[in-house]
Amino acid sequence: MRKILIGLGLIIGLLLVIWAMIGPDWRRLMKNLNTEPDVLFWTQAEREAGFRMLDRLPQIIENRTIAAGDNFKALPEGAPLSKDMQAEIDRYMAKNNMASVVILQDGKLRHEQYGLEFGPKGRWTSFSVAKSFTSTLVGAAIKDGYIKSVDDKVSDYIPGLKGSAYDDVSIRQILTMSSGVRWIEDYEDPTSDVALFNVQEPEDGLSSLVTYMRKLPRAHPAGDVWNYSTGETNLIGVLVREATGKDLATYLSEKVWVPYGMEAKATWLLSPDGEEISGCCIQAATRDFARYGQFVLDDGIANGERVVPEGWFAEATSFLYDTKYDGQGYGYQWWPNGDGTFEAMGIFGQGIFIDPANQLVIASNGNWTSAVGYKDGERDERTAFYRAVQRAVMEE
Repeated sequence: MRKILIGLGLIIGLLLVIWAMIGPDWRRLMKNLNTEPDVLFWTQAEREAGFRMLDRLPQIIENRTIAAGDNFKALPEGAPLSKDMQAEIDRYMAKNNMASVVILQDGKLRHEQYGLEFGPKGRWTSFSVAKSFTSTLVGAAIKDGYIKSVDDKVSDYIPGLKGSAYDDVSIRQILTMSSGVRWIEDYEDPTSDVALFNVQEPEDGLSSLVTYMRKLPRAHPAGDVWNYSTGETNLIGVLVREATGKDLATYLSEKVWVPYGMEAKATWLLSPDGEEISGCCIQAATRDFARYGQFVLDDGIANGERVVPEGWFAEATSFLYDTKYDGQGYGYQWWPNGDGTFEAMGIFGQGIFIDPANQLVIASNGNWTSAVGYKDGERDERTAFYRAVQRAVMEE
C-alpha cells in the first residue's frame, strides 16, 4: 500500500510539474476548451482562452505561417500620452474586455497596453481585419502584373464561377461587396451563409468555397447595392491564389511581412480545402497589426520599394459605398468614416484605426460580449475611444 501511495504521489507531482510548465495560455485553454470550430457560439471564457491560441489547435483548424524576416522595423518611443488619456485607456480596456491597445503616431510608439493576461509576444486573431490585408494583396498582384485590372471579371481568374451569378461580376465589385449576389451574414444565426459556407462539401472538382458561392442567386444588379459578404472576401483570396500561383501567407510574407519588417511571424487559418480563409483570421502580435497600419500610412512602400500601385490606398480607403452603419462607408475591404479616417474591423473587438491627417494608428484586440458589439455598447465605446485619442494628440 505504501508503495502504491508513493507511486500515486509521484504521478500527481509529475502532473503538477507538467501543469506548471505548459504555461498560463495552455492552462487557460485546457480549463475552457471548446472543440466546436464555429467560434461564434463559444462562451466568453472560451473565446478569451481561444482567441490567443487558434493557431495552436490543429485538431480544430490548421494554419499556415506568415514568415517574418531577420530584420524588423523598430518602433521608436514617442512622448507618452497625457495622464488623463492614459486613465481613459485603463477605463476603456477594462470595461470592454480588451486584450491590447497599441498607438502609433508619426511611426513612433505613443502607448502600448495589454489586458486579459495577454502580452506583446502573443498572437491574437484578427477576424475580419484580415479582409483589409487580402485587399492589399490584390493591389500587390496588380503591381506585380498577375492581375490586369480591378475591372476584370472574377470568372476570368476563377473558372469555376463561369455560368454562376458571379460570371459578369468584376474584381472591383467583389472588393466593394457590391456584386449583387445574395448573401446573408448573421453571426447569431447558424443557418445563415456565413455559418454554412465553411461546412460545404466540395463538388465537381471545385473547392468547397467555390462550390457554395456558385450556387448563390442574384439579388440585385451588379454594382447597385452594397451587402456585407465574408464569402466574397474569400473569393478574393481564391482569385489572388489563382492569379499569382502562391498561397496567401507566402505572398503576404513576401510583399509585406518581410520587406516592411514585421517583428514576429504570424499565421493564417486554413479552410477545409487547405486554403487561407481570406475573409478572416490572421494571428499576429498587436504591434505588427499596428505596423501594418503604418505601412498603409506609408502608401504601401516597404524597404524603399512600392508594393501596390501608386494611389492604391487612396482608392481602397475611399467612401465608395454607403453602408448605412454608423455613417461609415465601404471601400476595397476598408471602412472609411467620411472624415478622412478609415478602419479595418473584425468581430469581438479587433480593429486597426488609421487617421492620415494626424499620422495616427490605433491597433487593438479584444473579446467583446457579442460579435458586433451592439449588445453591451462596445462598438460605440470603441468609436468614442478613437475620437478621444484623436483629440488628445491634436490638443498637445
